[in-house]
Parts: sequence; C-alpha cells; structure tokens
Amino acid sequence: MAIVTALEPARRTEPGDPLRRPRRWPAVVAVLAGVALIGWRAARYGRWLVDDAAITFAYARNIAEGLGPVAQPGLAPVEGFSNPTWTALLAVGRLLGLFDRGTLFGVPDYVVFPKALALLCCAGILVAIHAAATLVTRKAWLLTLGAGAALAAVPSFVVWCFSGMENSLFALAATVPAVVVFRAVLLGRLLTAKVAVIAGLLAAAAALTRPDGAIYLLVYPIVVLIHLRRGKIKDSLRGVAFSAAAFAVPFGGYVIWRWFEFGRLVPNTAIAKSQDLPQLSQLVRAGDLVQYAGAFAVLVFMVAAGLAMSRSSWWRDGLCTLLVPLGLALTAYAVMEKDWMGEYRFATPVWPLAALAAAPALTEALRGAGLRGRILLSLAVVVALLPSGSALASAGEKFRTTPTLPMCFIADRFGRMFNQYADMLDVRQGSILEPDLGGSSLTSRLPIVDLAGLTDHRIADYFHDGDKAGVPEYVFEEVKPTFIHFRMYWGAVTGLANDPRLTRDYVPLYVYPAPAEYGGDFVRKDAVPSEAKLAAAREYASTMIPQVEGNIYTWPRRSCGDTLRPGQTSVALP
Repeated sequence: MAIVTALEPARRTEPGDPLRRPRRWPAVVAVLAGVALIGWRAARYGRWLVDDAAITFAYARNIAEGLGPVAQPGLAPVEGFSNPTWTALLAVGRLLGLFDRGTLFGVPDYVVFPKALALLCCAGILVAIHAAATLVTRKAWLLTLGAGAALAAVPSFVVWCFSGMENSLFALAATVPAVVVFRAVLLGRLLTAKVAVIAGLLAAAAALTRPDGAIYLLVYPIVVLIHLRRGKIKDSLRGVAFSAAAFAVPFGGYVIWRWFEFGRLVPNTAIAKSQDLPQLSQLVRAGDLVQYAGAFAVLVFMVAAGLAMSRSSWWRDGLCTLLVPLGLALTAYAVMEKDWMGEYRFATPVWPLAALAAAPALTEALRGAGLRGRILLSLAVVVALLPSGSALASAGEKFRTTPTLPMCFIADRFGRMFNQYADMLDVRQGSILEPDLGGSSLTSRLPIVDLAGLTDHRIADYFHDGDKAGVPEYVFEEVKPTFIHFRMYWGAVTGLANDPRLTRDYVPLYVYPAPAEYGGDFVRKDAVPSEAKLAAAREYASTMIPQVEGNIYTWPRRSCGDTLRPGQTSVALP
C-alpha cells in the first residue's frame, strides 16, 4: 500500500515521491550513455548500408530535385518505397545539403546522415523510456541506462536501425505512443481529448513510416477497453472516436494522394511481395523472437511481470497497458511475409517495447520481494542473460562478417559496371532489367526495369497474381531491355532462364560457371555494334565480375566513393 500511495498522481511533487520532477542531469547522462552504447555497437558494422535503403535514397534525391516520386529521372511515378516519413526526412536532408551531396567529416554523407538520424531516433526512444520510468522509480536514469544497454546488446535492433532504412524511426514511432498511453493511464488522463488525439497522430506517424505501423492505431482503443469503467462508457467512446479521427486525417490524406499519384491504395512494394491477409497460423512465428532473445530470459520476464501485477491494481493497470503495444508489435511481426534479409528486420519495434515493459516489471518484482526473493530473482536474471548474451553476440558477429546485400556492392556491380558495358558497346539509350536496384538506381545512367517488381507495377501485378508467364512476355515482347541480369532465384521464379527468347534476342556478356544456376549478364543482339567490342565487353566482365562479387563483404569496411551519381564507371575494388 505504501507504493500505491506514493505513486498517487495527486502527490506528484511531494518530497520523496517517485513521481516528483526528477533532476535532469542523471537523465541526460543516462540517455547519452545509452545512445553511446548503441552507437558503439553500430560502429562494428562499419559503413554498411543495405541495398534496399538506397531505393529510398533515390526517391529522396528525385523528390528534392523536383522530379517527383520516381526511382530514376524520367521514369513514371511508382510507389517503390513504403516509408513516406523516412523518405521525407532524407529529402529534407538533401535540400539542406546534409545528404547525397558529398562528405561530412570525411565520410560520405549518404552514410553519415541516415546513421545520424538513426542515432537521434535511438535517443528519442531512451527519452521516452525515461519518461515512463519516472512513474516507476526515483532512479529512472538507471532503468533508462539499462534499457540502452539491453538494446545495444540486441543485433536485430542495432543492425536494422543503422541499415539506412526506416527501422529506427519506426521503433521510435511505436515506442512513443506506448509511453503516452502508459503515462495517461497512471495519471488518470486516458480519456482526455488531448491524449486521444496524440495517440491517433502517433499511430498515423507509425503507419506512414511502415505499412504494418497501422496496427498501432489499436493501442488506444484496446487500452481504453481494458480500463473501461461504469459511468465512463460515453467518455471512452468519445476518446476512441477522437483517436481514430486524428489517425484518419494524416493517414487518409496520404492514401488519397497515393491514389491520385500512383493509382493504388497500397504501396506497390506490398503488391510485389504478395502480402496477403494474415492467417491465425502465422502467429506462431512470434516464437522465433522468443528463441532469438532466449526462452529462459523471456520466462524470467514473464515471472517478473506476474509478480509485479500481483502487487496492486496500479501495477496491473500499468503493465497491462505496456503489454498491449508489445503484443501488437509481436503480432505485426508474425503476420508479415517472411523476410530474407536476416536478423529479424520486421521485429525492430519489439525490442524497445520489450525493454519498456521489462524494466518496470523487474523493478517492482525486486522491490516487492523479500531478501530471499530478491536474491533468487537476481540470480535468475543473471543466469538467463548469460546464454542470451552469448547467443546474441554470436549472431552479431556473424552478421558483421557476412552482412545482407551491401548497397555499395549493388552500386558498383549493376550501376557502374553496366555503365561501362554501355560505354564499351556505344549504347547511348536503352535500359537494364535486374532485381537489385538500390545502389544501381543512384549510379546507373540507363533506366532500370525492376525484375523484383518494387518499382514496376506491371511486374508487381504478375507476382501478386501468380502469373509466371506474364513476366517473360512483358520483358521480351514489350520492354525489350538492352541489358538483362539475373542469377539463381530470379531466373527460375520469373521464367527468364528457360525462355527461348533469351537466346533468340540476347547474347551473354558473362555466364556464371557451374554449379550455379544458369544466369549472368546479357545484351540484346541488335545493341552490339561489332564482334570486337562485344569481345572487349566480355573480357571486362570476365576480369571484373569475379573480383567484385568475390569481395562483396568488404564494402562495409570501405567506401564506394564520396558521391553516387549516374554515369560513373569506376568500381571500388579493394
């Protein structure tokens, strides 16, 4: 009862009260220390940026240059990005001269700027966690620092926050509404119009950062339902309506703009990836994250949460509130189509939301236990963290040595190298068909037809409809690209590898040796000016491709140039 009384909102400023205004310097130090730990772990991955991030870079560049939402100048608008808020931030950075212009502190700004934004987002996450922790303990700084250390230890969080993609902003957009609603519940302000509107706007921000962020619209109504009281039904319905309206204005406005600009109600990326309606059977995939974090560590957290909620109704209200966004984050991860990129890219919001729930649960469980209980729980935490920490460290080291598809590799392999092909064969106008267009869209001087369908609505529709015959028909009879590249998966899934029109209309520049599946670089026969120039291009390919592809994992430790511009031909070999 002493804890409940001490945390009564009406007594927030009394001496000794955990809810009194905390001193600022411990909070600042804790946030900065937590950010430093996260940044230190991120530095282990060097200058690595995943190639998909460069798709957004290309859109941001073209938007900033007034060319519209296109992947390359002159192409038709296709929503090949699914992160409008992140794209907007990068476009603003370019307008300010901080991104895609040159170097900052001797490092290419296309590396520095998105990673600096990620660091700011991580700082925002820790500030939000501290704001929640002030309602839990007088040592909120300690929980904040612990949360920062925990996040730094999770490679899944660090890798994708600093990949150049929107994950850091998405994690922030998921954490802040959880804290807002948590504080509102404990301070008796849940049903105020202000909290409802803020919750709706924050959910809209999450939905505009990633499509699956729309699930956080449910945070406020579910929490309201959990805490529904007699005599408050009308106020509860009003709050939910305010929250929904606040969400609908910005998000609905963007959907309307999307329809008029792109002619679709969902991003083209979702169609290309064939994201269907979720199935209940998919929910078991949340177990992947339990295994990743460590089953025993998760069990200890669940025991601590149970102990905390058994103490008082205050703790039940608080922890139930925090478990809602965490449960929604796990659900969103489970129902997304499986991702090939490794380290659980779609789980990024889960980690800060788990830290946000675990910190107060462990704090209250320890505070409410006797001496023996504290010793046992502390030992359980240590025993749980040791194997989890070891496994996470191993996962991080594995990713460091073999990171997912580096952007600079694609910029060189399919941008600069195909520029060189075009120069050697006197190709002034034409196009390239290939499935990796992030870095190449920044360096290629020829239009790229996206074999993966992310920036090509026709190919996206074929994938979504399961029309395997449609892709080769479209490629060989309509697009007729000057150059084609495919390898392994893409040759089989699109039907290009076995289509007779490939050998009818194209000659190889480079063919991958056995035992790799048939694939390589091809050029249209009618684009070859002479056998001598074809031989020179083949000699260039046979020399450069093994070197470039053999050093794919060295890009995170070096630069591929201060700038990435169309028409470049110089490849950044070790």
